[in-house]
Amino acid sequence: MQKKFKASKNYESTREAIGYIPRVKATQKDYDRIGFMSGLEVHQQLKTKHKLFCKCPAGIYQQPDEYDAEVIRHMRPTLSELGEYDGTALMEFKTRKEIVYHISNDTACTYEVDDTPPFHIDREALEIAIKISLLSKLSIVGEVHITRKQYLDGSIPTGFQRTGIIGVEGELELPHKKIRLIQLSLEEDSCREVSDIGHTRVYRTDRLGMPLIETVTYPDCVNPDEVRETCDYIRFLNRSTGLVRTGIGAGRQDVNVSCRGGSRVEIKGVAHTKWIPELTHNECFRQWALLAIRDELKNRIEKPENWKIKSLKLNGKLTPEHKEIDEALKNKEKVYAVNLPGFGGLLSHFTQPGKMFADEIKDRLKVIACLQVPFIFTSEDFEAEIKTKEFEAIKPKLGAEDGDAQIIFWGPEEDIKTALETIEERCQMAFEGIPNETRKSFADGTTIFERVLPGADRMYPDTDTAPLPLANEYIDALQKDLPSDIIERYRQLKAWKVPEDTYTYIFSKNLYPVLQKLITEMRVDPVFAGTFIGHHLKYVEGHYKPLDVFDYKIIQAMFKYLNNQKILHNIAEKMLPVVYEHPKMDFDSVLESIGYKKIKASEIISKIPFLKNKWETTGKVKTEENMVHWVMGELRGQAAGNISFEELKKHIIHS
Repeated sequence: MQKKFKASKNYESTREAIGYIPRVKATQKDYDRIGFMSGLEVHQQLKTKHKLFCKCPAGIYQQPDEYDAEVIRHMRPTLSELGEYDGTALMEFKTRKEIVYHISNDTACTYEVDDTPPFHIDREALEIAIKISLLSKLSIVGEVHITRKQYLDGSIPTGFQRTGIIGVEGELELPHKKIRLIQLSLEEDSCREVSDIGHTRVYRTDRLGMPLIETVTYPDCVNPDEVRETCDYIRFLNRSTGLVRTGIGAGRQDVNVSCRGGSRVEIKGVAHTKWIPELTHNECFRQWALLAIRDELKNRIEKPENWKIKSLKLNGKLTPEHKEIDEALKNKEKVYAVNLPGFGGLLSHFTQPGKMFADEIKDRLKVIACLQVPFIFTSEDFEAEIKTKEFEAIKPKLGAEDGDAQIIFWGPEEDIKTALETIEERCQMAFEGIPNETRKSFADGTTIFERVLPGADRMYPDTDTAPLPLANEYIDALQKDLPSDIIERYRQLKAWKVPEDTYTYIFSKNLYPVLQKLITEMRVDPVFAGTFIGHHLKYVEGHYKPLDVFDYKIIQAMFKYLNNQKILHNIAEKMLPVVYEHPKMDFDSVLESIGYKKIKASEIISKIPFLKNKWETTGKVKTEENMVHWVMGELRGQAAGNISFEELKKHIIHS
């Protein structure tokens, strides 16, 4: 069971000192104060038949236990063309991970495991990438050059991802500003992670190699809501083509964040755009807090370059009495104490809601030294697990002085050296401020360390793939078949006076073409059509399950049927749940199943005086609004399809 969070006084005071405020209370002035800056890398799988560099099918997924072979690998870094190692690769190598791949014959081939050179790039994927680049107002490159991007986390068995830039220097026109685009790349997707425990990481290869585009923006967003708006816009633009995959895992975004005086930190693989505002808000303030820690350390310690930890292996009476330490000793693990000179009060310094600087160290120990939770106590934990007197007994052996902080940790003997190096390295980074790193996101808006941020050294040319020229005639032909821009669709919805709370659903489901046909071809009132799709259809999708595949074009057919039968459109709200659950049912049967009968409007209107008299006896609060709702409810089954709700309301009020 997770322990209830209890903040220390130092945590509270340092949170106040850096001026942290919850996102719901933050204003643009607050973000300007700390220099909020953010950009995006939005990834989207393409709807193709095959993977990017082989003929394996794309979009077929294996179940956890459905695999035909298992491949085990240990990754090693390679030198770049400049004779340098990438920092991320070195970090991953230090973890000593054993990578296990579960391979299915139906979804992978020898190319995926690097036993065969790549096939020619998939032309269908290339065409989709060019179309989306054109929609994004990017300049298309004259030749596509495939490069290798090194990944030693095991997510790609080859140790690198093949990727090629398709378009450069574009822009997105949001309703209130323009966001500049750096580039759009076409690349192969990575494996799906199954588990990551200790020194073993397991992947599935079904998603591996599927075509993926990455749209990269400049850091033009100046507040968290703007970041989400930009991300949604890119997603909506991609989906407007009808050529991308949707659903869990089909779209992912990496969010780059920095504050004034800080450095770029990448929040990796954000699954839901609704998480973005809280994540970016907390990350910017986390960096602001790390800068405050840096400034305090520089005030305390004259020569940071000479700073070092001191460690001590704990034996006998010095070993604290605690059930988790006792369990570790039974498992032949080693227990160590570490002194951090000058870090007194900083381990409990606020960094994120519910987290402090000690967590920065803990997170790296979990990832790099692969220590298993629980594995660490500090002299400044929120809730003291080890008694103060036990820490006091250890301090003299460590040569600790006033103003120092201490850590006690344990783990397998073979991981101790890496753990000690990691503790010292992270503390030394605190003197510089903010480490360049990628971080994993959580729904509560907090993040944890994932890996060192990759640098330019990870990229190098792919010698297996020749450059691919893109002729102007080829690009011009693809430009002729593009959907309208999202900003144009947004402005049209505004002109139609469609409620704005429907826009996200309409764009995310790519239902604008359906809505447009309802309005322009079926003569459906724009406000009714927008709310029918953005409110009613959204509700039905969330509460009903179709017995067969539901095609949104059925909605167009339903309104065409109502027009032909001269039935008012408001009956569609009662029909939709049945139509959605039974997509193959004919519309005559749908009307029969909901009990619809053709009744003259005059007959319905004649019942209003009787119902109004009945209303007086209900005992409900006597307001005109309550009366109208009650009478309409009584008549709704007969009125729908026979008289408009607006006309019915008018007769109720004035009869």
